[in-house]
Amino acid sequence: MSVPLQAPLRQYQQFATEIDTAVQSALSSGRWLFGTSVDQFEKSFAAYCRVPFVITVANGTDALEISLIAAGAKGREVITVANAGGYTTTACRIIGAIPVYVDIDPETLLMSPQHALAAVTKDTAALVVTHLYGRMADVEAFRTGLAAMGREDVVIIEDCAQAHGALLNGKRAGSCGDLATFSFYPTKNLGAMGDGGAIACHAPDIAAKIRALSQYGWSQRYCSTVAHGRNSRMDEIQAAILLSKLPHLDDWNERRRQIVQRYRAAASAAFNCWNTDSPAFVAHLAVCRHRQRDHIRAVLSEAGVATDVHYPTLDCDQPSQQGLPMVVHDLHESRAASREIFTLPCFPEMTEDEVSLVVSALQSNG
Repeated sequence: MSVPLQAPLRQYQQFATEIDTAVQSALSSGRWLFGTSVDQFEKSFAAYCRVPFVITVANGTDALEISLIAAGAKGREVITVANAGGYTTTACRIIGAIPVYVDIDPETLLMSPQHALAAVTKDTAALVVTHLYGRMADVEAFRTGLAAMGREDVVIIEDCAQAHGALLNGKRAGSCGDLATFSFYPTKNLGAMGDGGAIACHAPDIAAKIRALSQYGWSQRYCSTVAHGRNSRMDEIQAAILLSKLPHLDDWNERRRQIVQRYRAAASAAFNCWNTDSPAFVAHLAVCRHRQRDHIRAVLSEAGVATDVHYPTLDCDQPSQQGLPMVVHDLHESRAASREIFTLPCFPEMTEDEVSLVVSALQSNG
């Protein structure tokens, strides 16, 4: 037996009747864009995230790009981390913002509030806080720090692409920042069967601006009044699929947590695995650290366990970024983590036999 890192087909197979019914309803409506499914999903997901507004877009990177434009980041600095896969960097490059890379907390692998606040300058427009691997960051720590500096003008954007449903101090991921972005890539905790994204916000004027930016900058049909608008829409089929899946999200997250708890209990002290007891952790990825990562991955592969590295190269070190404007602060912890982290299989449809195989491999390879 072998254990895959992900297996999104299994979720469809398990819920095929619900999903097929939702898709057929969307197709039969004859309105495959701007229909009722998108409207219903936006309202349902907003209620779930406990925010007034959700605007759907084509994908998670578009969500970041549009949010940065709405935040006035074009030509200005955006504070981010370098260990989160490059998505904020991509959005910055598209709109002409300058990424400012700060270090992470070694215990959480999330952006360090101390380092982020120290990097704020007069040119800072936004701070993107990524909830990485399913672990929700304490956004309030950034907000409090900015307020103490008299910099409430800096827009806090939550990147929630890996944290659908996370809950910290009674607040959902997506409800704590000024803006929040989501991806519904098929392997996300809440995944479409194609691409999709969304932006959550609190202010009606910002929601209107974001909706305009996602539709050519139109304030009304064929009248573009908002600069830098584009075409970024979620279709009815993806919205219908997401609507059918949303009621299952909390159960799926709990199953993910249970799997990682099993891994954590099995791993020796040589592994650094994180506390999984809190609803602030939704186990998007089961990430561990080991100083002999490559050896451990090879041994796990021999045992039939697929692994990966999220992510092997820091954004600032990518070949495509060389020669482009950026600010790189000391990234000692980010670099150390990138040499040691690896990802184990974790998805709600894993069988008990598969989980047990991973557990056994961890126990015998500490």
